[in-house]
Amino acid sequence: MSSLRVKVTIRCNWCGEKFVLRGRRDRGRIDTGFKMCVCSNADDFAIEEKC
Repeated sequence: MSSLRVKVTIRCNWCGEKFVLRGRRDRGRIDTGFKMCVCSNADDFAIEEKC
């Protein structure tokens, strides 16, 4: 069975930049491949799954 694709909104808590990405749900986690914001933040994000 293939993993489901979901839409995710990622907002940086440092600079407020917003990213809307598609990812795959796998074992309870969502993998989008997102690594780092343009302000060099790699840890502090607000992540919201869209329906």
